[in-house]
Amino acid sequence: MTAIETVVKRMRENHEKPAIFWKSKEYSYDEFFDMVDMWIEKLNDYNVGKGTVCGILSDYSPQTCALFFALMNVGAILVPFTRSIEAEVPVFREIAGVQCMFRFTEEDSYTVEKFDNVSQNELVNSFRKKEKPGLIVFSSGSTGTPKGILHDCERVMNKFVVNRPGWRTVLFLMMDHFGGFNTLLSTFAYGGTGICIPERTPESVSRIIEESKATLLPTTPTFLNLLIASKCYQQYMLDSIKLITYGTELMNEATLNNVKKIFPNAVLKQTYGLSELGVLRSKSTEDNSVWLKVGGDGFETKIIDNILWVRSEANMVGYLNAPNPFNEEGWMCTGDEVEVRGDQLRFLGRKSEIINVGGQKVYPVEVESVLLEDENIQEAAVFGVAHPLMGQVVHARVSLYKPEDLLELSTRLRSFCLKRLAKYKVPMRFTIISEEGQHSTRFKKVRLIKDEE
Repeated sequence: MTAIETVVKRMRENHEKPAIFWKSKEYSYDEFFDMVDMWIEKLNDYNVGKGTVCGILSDYSPQTCALFFALMNVGAILVPFTRSIEAEVPVFREIAGVQCMFRFTEEDSYTVEKFDNVSQNELVNSFRKKEKPGLIVFSSGSTGTPKGILHDCERVMNKFVVNRPGWRTVLFLMMDHFGGFNTLLSTFAYGGTGICIPERTPESVSRIIEESKATLLPTTPTFLNLLIASKCYQQYMLDSIKLITYGTELMNEATLNNVKKIFPNAVLKQTYGLSELGVLRSKSTEDNSVWLKVGGDGFETKIIDNILWVRSEANMVGYLNAPNPFNEEGWMCTGDEVEVRGDQLRFLGRKSEIINVGGQKVYPVEVESVLLEDENIQEAAVFGVAHPLMGQVVHARVSLYKPEDLLELSTRLRSFCLKRLAKYKVPMRFTIISEEGQHSTRFKKVRLIKDEE
């Protein structure tokens, strides 16, 4: 049997165990596979089969999750989209060559639209010959046009063939992001329960955790900062959470220590992955440590000039609209600078985000961690700005708990930072913004600012 067939067979054996929690109701695995089987019949009616490129515009729901597994069953190529990027969907749809689009409402009803004479990508055409289900996701596009990334779903599912304990998992990471797809597969492959959330706000997530008795929260450092600032944890019982995994960006130690206080029963685990490579297994030395070991079965790592390189059995098939990033031996340069201590790594930041002040390196996360120690700083984003003499200087955008005069704030924060950082690391300029301006729709911190001056 294939990896997908092996995992699905195991999933079907869960019968009355809860598969999905959605709008205060649980659906068993038997009910879930009734939906999957219904979708398989509908897909046949829609002439969707091997190699059909299918867009899904939705968020996690019983029908959406069932459609994912039905599409893999018939060998289609999945292209998930979320409502937060709906304005960009036409561009992504053209890059991917979407032939059939399913659009879901918040009540889980749907419409379907077929497209004729769609121009097809050469890589997709080549992949079709393998007659395997595929997945297309898009990079965030922070450095230019988003890249279309094609994965072989069979390769991705291989990671979940060996059974592990299941969790009641909050489906927080977006389904159009590889990390979200990975979470979806792992939740169901291990017989866990997918907890669907109506909104990704601290209040909504906290309420659903309490109501569903969720045990696993995969999230981002930025969202955890928002949760801390909101104080929602004081209004809800969150003690059911036993594991918090965080990735997609660097975690500073100030946030890590605060999260540990809020979730004293939870193990905190840093994860690492890239859309091109998959999600590596990781092991942190301690809950309050940013040091970890990454790798696991199917992954190899090496360090060249302090930059992490990875080779993966679950590598993407390739980019739809960009050159192949792998060398002849299958290694990919991640661009992540790391510090090494034995077999442990500490991520310092993307090479592109490191600030060079007169030849001295400044890592944004180090400065952000210091700023977050100030009692009035809710969130901080540090970045470099071009300077005619120093090459670059450090600037910071901050959001506040309470209003404060910018001049007084800047003077106070410089003094605060000088007691904890070398002078060249201290921000030359501060800007006050709202908390919403500090993060993207994927709850990742926005650091790189254009035309700041």
